[in-house]
Amino acid sequence: MWSLTANEDESTTAHFFLGAGDEGLCTRGTGMRTEESDSELLEDEEDEVPPEPQIIVGICAMTKKSKSKPMTQILERLCRFDYLTVIILGEDVILNEPVENWPSCHCLISFHSKGFPLDKAVAYSKLRNPFLINDLAMQYYIQDRREVYRILQEEGIDLPRYAVLNRDPARPEECNLIEGEDQVEVNGAVFPKPFVEKPVSAEDHNVYIYYPSSAGGGSQRLFRKIGSRSSVYSPESSVRKTGSYIYEEFMPTDGTDVKVYTVGPDYAHAEARKSPALDGKVERDSEGKEVRYPVMLTAMEKLVARKVCVAFKQTVCGFDLLRANGHSFVCDVNGFSFVKNSMKYYDDCAKILGNTIMRELAPQFQIPWSIPTEAEDIPIVPTTSGTMMELRCVIAIIRHGDRTPKQKMKMEVTHPRFFTLFEKHGGYKTGKLKLKRPEQLQEVLDITRLLLAELEKEPSGEIEEKTGKLEQLKSVLEMYGHFSGINRKVQLTYYPHGVKASNEGQDSQREALAPSLLLVLKWGGELTPDGRVQAEELGRAFRCMYPGGQGDYAGFPGCGLLRLHSTFRHDLKIYASDEGRVQMTAAAFAKGLLALEGELTPILVQMVKSANMNGLLDSDGDSLSSCQHRVKARLHHILQQDAPFGPEDYDQLAPTGSTSLLNSMTIIQNPVKVCDQVFALIENLTHQIRNRMQDPKSVDLQLYHSETLELMLQRWSKLERDFRQKSGRYDISKIPDIYDCVKYDVQHNGSLGLQGTAELLRLSKALADVVIPQEYGISREEKLEIAVGFCLPLLRKILLDLQRTHEDESVNKLHPLYSRGVLSPGRHVRTRLYFTSESHVHSLLSVFRYGGLLDETQDAQWQRALAYLSAISELNYMTQIVIMLYEDNTRDPLSEERFHVELHFSPGVKGFEEEGSAPTGYGFRPASSENEEIKTDEGSTENLYPRKAPDEPDRALQTSPQPSEGPGLPRRSPLIRNRKAGSMEVLSETSSSKPGGYRLFSSSRPPAEMKQSGLGSQCTGLFSTTVLGGSSSAPNLQDYARSHGKKLPPASLKHRDVP
Repeated sequence: MWSLTANEDESTTAHFFLGAGDEGLCTRGTGMRTEESDSELLEDEEDEVPPEPQIIVGICAMTKKSKSKPMTQILERLCRFDYLTVIILGEDVILNEPVENWPSCHCLISFHSKGFPLDKAVAYSKLRNPFLINDLAMQYYIQDRREVYRILQEEGIDLPRYAVLNRDPARPEECNLIEGEDQVEVNGAVFPKPFVEKPVSAEDHNVYIYYPSSAGGGSQRLFRKIGSRSSVYSPESSVRKTGSYIYEEFMPTDGTDVKVYTVGPDYAHAEARKSPALDGKVERDSEGKEVRYPVMLTAMEKLVARKVCVAFKQTVCGFDLLRANGHSFVCDVNGFSFVKNSMKYYDDCAKILGNTIMRELAPQFQIPWSIPTEAEDIPIVPTTSGTMMELRCVIAIIRHGDRTPKQKMKMEVTHPRFFTLFEKHGGYKTGKLKLKRPEQLQEVLDITRLLLAELEKEPSGEIEEKTGKLEQLKSVLEMYGHFSGINRKVQLTYYPHGVKASNEGQDSQREALAPSLLLVLKWGGELTPDGRVQAEELGRAFRCMYPGGQGDYAGFPGCGLLRLHSTFRHDLKIYASDEGRVQMTAAAFAKGLLALEGELTPILVQMVKSANMNGLLDSDGDSLSSCQHRVKARLHHILQQDAPFGPEDYDQLAPTGSTSLLNSMTIIQNPVKVCDQVFALIENLTHQIRNRMQDPKSVDLQLYHSETLELMLQRWSKLERDFRQKSGRYDISKIPDIYDCVKYDVQHNGSLGLQGTAELLRLSKALADVVIPQEYGISREEKLEIAVGFCLPLLRKILLDLQRTHEDESVNKLHPLYSRGVLSPGRHVRTRLYFTSESHVHSLLSVFRYGGLLDETQDAQWQRALAYLSAISELNYMTQIVIMLYEDNTRDPLSEERFHVELHFSPGVKGFEEEGSAPTGYGFRPASSENEEIKTDEGSTENLYPRKAPDEPDRALQTSPQPSEGPGLPRRSPLIRNRKAGSMEVLSETSSSKPGGYRLFSSSRPPAEMKQSGLGSQCTGLFSTTVLGGSSSAPNLQDYARSHGKKLPPASLKHRDVP
């Protein structure tokens, strides 16, 4: 029945046999010679000395498992134990032979998989009573997720909050499901979306994750890997109506899962992989294997691994760990499973299993055996020395991407139905209420329809709300035929004595006035397809901020951002305000940064944290501070004067001497005359749109982002009505909206060929360049006061981020034994990305410019940086402020030289400035201003490389890829230390030698061409030379284009090392 062949030397060669039911009948196991004839084998057997007592280890599993590469690798190593002989039961024997005919063994490694007869394995165990590596009876429980969770709970192991829905007629009390739009209630337990729905059978891998409507709704459907996919996104938002399921709270894990593999209670190997719920794309290496990286477990997680191993009585056991909110949760126990493609694990696993078997069975066979004691392997890892500085923290504050024009309508409401709605949703707690959810907006629409119906019946009734305002409210809420929480919202603010009295300060009359609510309806402001592209491309380019640039072809092989993140050494958190456009920008940026695929909704839910609970990134733009009221009133007064600007006006409006502000005032000359021109151009524009609507050819004309001519006319007609008041004076607060609209139409609807838009853009931009920055304060003191009001929580958080650079047990680290090619594997890089609106970016820059960070009179470089900021007229979409913290481990921990801070700035996407009008920056290095005569072609990657200054050594060798060095040898750093200005490095402008070259996109280029042109032309010089020359080697964009299938124009493919 069995072929018990052996090799020539019993004492040194593996005893490895295959069962007769296997296709490999009478063939030797792995590592045995197969070229010998049968006669030679018989001669060898006759000459052999009778073997010493052998412990037979039986492998009972389906062929797919017993002959897998990990199993083969481990069994080969297991056979090196002198007293162990391994036999593999063939699948034919397991399935078709009675257990009495199975060969006997002393130790059994058996585990369930699809098609495996677990009942027969249990019967065999009772018949032969072998030593079990993995308990067989417990494997029944592992197949039922309900039992798995019960056991985990009994052992005190943390797991996500869950409830079981048993659709079993015998247990009706466990089958109560109430489904709402954004939640489910299971047997009394409420689970708001996002939540997870798991079949109770562990063999069913169709796990669904349901997303809230505010994030776009739908669900992510996970399944067992098929090719390169492990999940797909579905628009279906309703839970399954047949079958029994576990519903559990969704745990935000920043897009990474941890797989833990135990071999006995004292050994656990952990690997990180991209979460299948993120985009469903399986990351594979050049050999087609899923990319995973070993990580270190915390002391608490090691204890969890021990508990799981012991509780389920599975020596070899795999389970899934979710790291979320500073805690670790077990979400699945898989039973017997091996690590793939890890020679270190194969060695460890075979050694532990062999020792376990020998310790248990050697005494029975009177085999002399003692577990060998070996010194622990000492991990040899690269260390920093010399001038090497280690990147410790990256903090970025980024404005959202391109959006549709924002629109707003205000009205005072006093009807009891609005007060009832305000009370229902808890508005009296804070005096303010924000309604974004579809069911909330539906309630507002229902009230509006009822009031309009009553007004139609009794026009002179008691309803005080104006019909025109109600009609506009109804029309906006009914747009698109459905609600989406990310493109419309209603804000209600309570005024106990009426809105008018509160605004005008009529204290004496307040007691007699009735309370009212200020209803503010906001719509538009959605992230456009261009905005998504901008965010994704910037995310991709942002990888250059990290050591290693784009990966293997950059300075240090294998040390790019993607590997840094996959190895859990990247402590990444992404925050966004509660605005839909901001959250979607953050998700698109994360998609580009981490090379994700698929829809943005799963990325948004899993990776972007909403920061609206503590005012970190949100601000109530309709509740102005007293300082803002004063500034706004003074601004309106100055800009309502029908006379050319005089010296006094310059002193009043531009006391800080901002270059961009002075330039705009020079263009404007007389503000009222310019407003007259702007109003006339708007009237002409609305007239052209009306004429176009009468043209039969334009009936079905679709504008950008599905807008129609009718909606475009509504947009401009509202501005026409609101800009010039009945008194003939102009509402200066509408200037930003006018500029916003014309910029949008010039960029996206230029094909309409509307006349006068270019002039309207020029004039409205000049006005906006005065109004927008000055709304955040006119004098230095006002700018600082308003800035602190906007961004004090954010400033405190940034300071906290910079201070938290010390290692602690809660930080996830890469296991040092697997760290070849990774610099400083025990360290981590903290990245905090804050996505917000224009107000926070303006405020933060005000703090940097006027907060006394450095003395510009004593530091020429800081002076140049402030001059550059002064020349920036607009903080456009995707404006970035980046703070980078480095540590020099060779310096005294208390020395100012220990840490090194860099500030980086980019004014975002390219605007509509004429060629040569954009400000020119001086770069990071102090000596760079001496090289202004060196010019480069815009669009060339030469802009990405720092120029050599006269006082700097030759850097060509330092920035080019270096040959691989031994792990114990330090590399020389490419970073050339800059002059210190206290403990803070000066702000570096992201500007090229040629104006405008350091911003992301040219708005005149259509989106399709943007995608084709790649990073070479769009992102040239996006970041300052200090980043590419200081903390990493610059990426080779040609390789990037080749690997991503992009075509770069010839100018973008130029490359030469700067001498």
